[in-house]
Amino acid sequence: MERGYPNYMLESIELVKRTREKRLKEIPPLMSLEERQQILRKYHPDYREDSKRAVKVGVNARELMPNEVADLIESYPLIQPEQIDLSTIDYDADILIIGAGGAGLTAALWAIYSGADVDRILIVTKLRLGDSNSKMSQGGIQAADCEDDSPSLHYLDVLGGGHFTNDPELVKWLVREAPMIIKWHEELGVMYDKDEEGCMVVAPGGGTCRKRMHSAKDYTGMEIVRVLMDEVRNLEIPVLEFNSAIELLMDDAGKVAGAVLWDMEKEDYSIARAKATLMATGGFGRLHVQGFATTNHYGATADGLVMANRVGARIIDMDSVQYHPTGSSYPEQILGLLCTEKLRGRGAQPVNKYGEEFVYPLEPRDVEAASLIRECARGNGLVTPTGMPGVWLDTPLIDILHGEGTIEKEFSAMFLKYKRFDIDMTQDPILVYPTLHFQNGGIVINEHAGVVGVPGLFAAGETTGGVHGKNRLMGNSILDYCVYGRRMGIYSADYVQNANVGKLSLDHVTKYVNLLEDAGIPNRKAPILLPEYRGERTLSHTLDLL
Repeated sequence: MERGYPNYMLESIELVKRTREKRLKEIPPLMSLEERQQILRKYHPDYREDSKRAVKVGVNARELMPNEVADLIESYPLIQPEQIDLSTIDYDADILIIGAGGAGLTAALWAIYSGADVDRILIVTKLRLGDSNSKMSQGGIQAADCEDDSPSLHYLDVLGGGHFTNDPELVKWLVREAPMIIKWHEELGVMYDKDEEGCMVVAPGGGTCRKRMHSAKDYTGMEIVRVLMDEVRNLEIPVLEFNSAIELLMDDAGKVAGAVLWDMEKEDYSIARAKATLMATGGFGRLHVQGFATTNHYGATADGLVMANRVGARIIDMDSVQYHPTGSSYPEQILGLLCTEKLRGRGAQPVNKYGEEFVYPLEPRDVEAASLIRECARGNGLVTPTGMPGVWLDTPLIDILHGEGTIEKEFSAMFLKYKRFDIDMTQDPILVYPTLHFQNGGIVINEHAGVVGVPGLFAAGETTGGVHGKNRLMGNSILDYCVYGRRMGIYSADYVQNANVGKLSLDHVTKYVNLLEDAGIPNRKAPILLPEYRGERTLSHTLDLL
C-alpha cells in the first residue's frame, strides 16, 4: 500500500497521468437529447423494471415508487390510536415545525419576520438543531444575479434538467426569488466566496447555460445552516431536540392540528397541538434504495412522506431518484460521501481505468451518473478490495488549470477528508461512483408551500415534489428549501391569524390501518425514524451493474 491506494490502483493512476495533456485539448461533446434518453433508459437505476412498484392503498394508490418507499407508505403506525390520550396537551403552539434543517429554520425565521409570536412557535427535531442534509450540501446555491444571466434563463435550465415534468408555477417562484435569498443570506452573515474586489465568485453546474453557483468553498450548506441556526438561537425560538414526530393529528373539521411526538431519550410520547403544522422532514437517502450507498445524514428516512400520506396528501414523482454521479468509492470508511459537482465545474474529469475521458464532465446529473455506471458495466472501471466499482475523478487537473493551491483553498474540507487516508487529491485522482443523493419527488404543494388538499399542513424542502420534476440540477436544493421555507413561514404566519383547532383526532390513522388490513398488507411499521445497521450487514458494497 502506497499513497493511500493499493498497488493495482497505482498502475491505473499512471495511465491517468499520461493522458492528461491530451484530455485537456479534447473534451467529449455534450450529448444530444436523444443520446441522453438512450443512456438513461439503459443504465440509469430508475429504469430497472424490478426497482419500483405501485402503492396499493390510500390516496396515493397506483403511484409508482421505489420498492423501499412503497413499503414505508404501506406500513402500520408505531402507535395504537385508541391508546393515545389526546385530552392532555403537552405543547400548544400556533406553528409547529417538524424538522430543523434548512427548510425548518428558514420557515421559523420568516414566520417571525411576518408577525408570528416567537413563543407560539415550536421546532421539533429527532436529532439536534441543524442536523440535516442541508448542512451536508457542498457545492453551492444557484441564483441568476449576474449581468449576463436572468431568472428566465434559470427557469429554462430547471425545466430542462427536470425533463419538463416540473410544476411551472413552483419553478417560477424558485428562480424569481433566488437573488433575494442571496441578499438575505449576506445580510445575516453568510460568507460566500468573493474575489479580491469583493464581487461574488460564481461557478458553472451541470445542465446550466450560465455560471450562477454561489458557494462557500466546499461546505456551502454548513455555512448557511450555521448562520440560520445562530439567528434561530438569537431570536430564542423554542426548539425540542431528540423528539420525533410519529403521526400527524387532525381535528374534527378535517384540518391538520399538530403531531404525536416520541421522546427518543425518555421513550415516551407527547401531544403537540398547533394551528399550522409545517413539514420540513427531508428525504429518504437512508433507505439505501437499490442497495446504493448514500450522501444523506443519519435521519433521512422519509418520515414526512409516511405521515403526510396518512392525512391524505398526494405524493408525486417518486419514480425518479437522484443518484449523484460522484460519491466516494474508496476508501471504505467514506463510501458514498459526496464529491461535489463543483470539482467537475473547476475542471476535474471523470476517466476510466485506462485514463480515457468517456463523458462530458457537466452533463445533467442523471445522465452523468448513467454514464459512470455504463463505463463500469463495460469493465472499464476499477473494483475496490471490498467489491465496490468506481472510475477516477482526475482532481489534480484543478490545480493544473487554475494554479497550485486552488484545491486546498476552494475544496479544503474534501482535501482534508482524503488526506486522513493518505490520499493527496492534488497529486492523485479520487475513485468515485454514483451514490444515492436526493429525493426528486414528494408531497404536492402550491406556490404558498401549502399541501394541496390538506388544510393546516405546509411543506418545504426535499420532502416535497414538483419543483425539480424528474431530476434536480446542482445548487437548486439549497435554493428550494430557502425559497419555499421562506414562503412556508410567511403564509403559515398569515394562516394562523384566523385559524382555530377543533377536537383532536387520530381517526385518519385508524381508517388507514383498516385499508391496510383489507388489502392484506404485511405487518411492518413506519415511520422508521432511524436506519438499522445492527446485526447482518445491511448494505452490500457489491452492486449489480445492470
